[in-house]
Amino acid sequence: MNHSASSAVRDRSRSWADNAVRLIEADARRSADTHLLRYPLPSSWSHDCDLALYLKDESTHITGSLKHRLARSLFLYALCNGWICEGTTVIEASSGSTAVSEAYFASMLGLPFIAVMPASTSATKVALIESQGGRCHFVTESAQVYAEAQRLAEQTGGHYLDQFTNAERATDWRGNNNIAESIFDQMTRETHPVPDWIVVGAGTGGTSATIGRYLRYRRHPTRLCVVDPENSAFYPSYLHDDPGVVTGKSSRIEGIGRPRVEPSFLPGVVDRMVVVPDAASVAAAHHVSRVLGRRVGPSTGTNLWGAFGLLAEMRSQGRSGSVVTLLADGGERYAETYFRAEWLTSHGLDPSEPAEVLVEFERSGCWP
Repeated sequence: MNHSASSAVRDRSRSWADNAVRLIEADARRSADTHLLRYPLPSSWSHDCDLALYLKDESTHITGSLKHRLARSLFLYALCNGWICEGTTVIEASSGSTAVSEAYFASMLGLPFIAVMPASTSATKVALIESQGGRCHFVTESAQVYAEAQRLAEQTGGHYLDQFTNAERATDWRGNNNIAESIFDQMTRETHPVPDWIVVGAGTGGTSATIGRYLRYRRHPTRLCVVDPENSAFYPSYLHDDPGVVTGKSSRIEGIGRPRVEPSFLPGVVDRMVVVPDAASVAAAHHVSRVLGRRVGPSTGTNLWGAFGLLAEMRSQGRSGSVVTLLADGGERYAETYFRAEWLTSHGLDPSEPAEVLVEFERSGCWP
């Protein structure tokens, strides 16, 4: 190829990438910011101290979850690094909400998308990804998804988005309307505009990294609490300062918890970690669904269990203030799993005891 021909190819490729970024940015501008809901705490508590709890409702994204932000950031990151061009096959290791959102953006740009996932993935999840134009590629064991995604990228000449490595670097943590900046903007006129705590779970670690960095960059006194489900490597890694922890087990709470410590998890920006029993995550998801009059996903239950504990701690100390956590996704997609008694029993999950803890918490404000 002569110089003028190669220059024309580069110009065409640059033009396509410019338009792809424009399409993604235009999509973001068409979408209003997600809501910040005030959770109804018992009015009787106000006699002791003034506490407020807020839920950043990420289920209102067009693909229904917090992962919409991550998928947008990963695509922009890859486009601006020159890794995705016209016709590039885009690949991810995911069987959940990340793949649903990434399939949406790939379809918007006219790109083929492949989600690599275990063969045991539920038909409901597969259908969600396929409904956004994605294709599902199955492996026998969950630990194989990383290597298989990379192999497919090499085989097709495509790009492996690699959410677990790139989540923390793809988002501009200084601002640019990231989730942390959005929370603080929306809290401006509240009674306690600077939260005492922000509570999040960790799947890739990207959200906790973004929020933790933003808090330090803006010099907010707000502390970051990361809640972790059973079988996850994040908490023992944080506790023992050991990034090599591997549990060998998968999390039962979809979207959070990992059997290994992912590269995007940054323990140095985390102020506290709390392990939440899986049955407690389910109980909290059911409880909050009744309070709000709409179903929320299980990782939202994990977040709320952690937030309730912090509120009880503040109340016992006579401190007023606010706590913010995430409503990560809606519960409709879990109708046949976490909201079905037979499924819970088959997975060894009994939410009855933690459900009693939640009833007592709302009555007395006490936490076990």
